[in-house]
Amino acid sequence: MRHRRRWLLGAAVAAGFLGGLAACQDTLRRERVATCRRALPAVAPQPGIRLLRAAPGPSADTVRVDYAEGNRQHWLTCRFDAGATLIALATEGINLSGPSLYLLKRFYLDTPDAEADDPAEH
Repeated sequence: MRHRRRWLLGAAVAAGFLGGLAACQDTLRRERVATCRRALPAVAPQPGIRLLRAAPGPSADTVRVDYAEGNRQHWLTCRFDAGATLIALATEGINLSGPSLYLLKRFYLDTPDAEADDPAEH
């Protein structure tokens, strides 16, 4: 009986830990998707851009944003470190260089303008 209680207590602790871990992963995933989506107006500043989809990307630590300009579809992919720090951004035409990525993060993504211009809000 005592062994069974320990096992049940251990299982409850493990379930709580895994539930908390899943919640953290979900929060991280949403933060990454929002960051990549908010980069779209700076990367594709043309009028008439429509957000089609923003979701985790094809490989670990990436997010892909699909968007349309007129009737043409385009994409951008963001890569993140183990957290929510953007470390690379690529479109079908370019890979942002280190200095360009720094400027994007420092003077756009880290400002209230990025949140206000979020394509998901329009």
